[in-house]
Amino acid sequence: MGGNLYLVERVEQIVAAMNARDFDVAVGFYASGAVLDAEDAGIYEGRLAIRSFYEEWWGSYKDHYQEAEEIRDVGNGVVMVVIHLHGRLGGVGVLEQRYAAIATWADGLIEKQRNYLDIAEARAAAERLAEERG
Repeated sequence: MGGNLYLVERVEQIVAAMNARDFDVAVGFYASGAVLDAEDAGIYEGRLAIRSFYEEWWGSYKDHYQEAEEIRDVGNGVVMVVIHLHGRLGGVGVLEQRYAAIATWADGLIEKQRNYLDIAEARAAAERLAEERG
């Protein structure tokens, strides 16, 4: 997986907490004033708004889990994770989707996260962001 082991482990813990639907643990990795830009799903500010988004999003699935295909510390507090989402929306069928999340971290907490459906765009954005923060 690579990079700063501390931040990589924290991302792994978030993925595990989300799969367990333990939103308290998952949101505990976000700073109190964190911002989540979930691309087309909206922008959420603060832990309560982020938690509400995750609860609503996960609640729409009958079955839902995600796995981290790649977690990479890009440098300067920027971490990128590629997620493979597996879910079932009621009786409609199986949904699989890949997306990337780029997060900026400070003091062990996420300050800002942006999700991307385009993985290549996310990789380029992560590199730019790490360079800007350097």
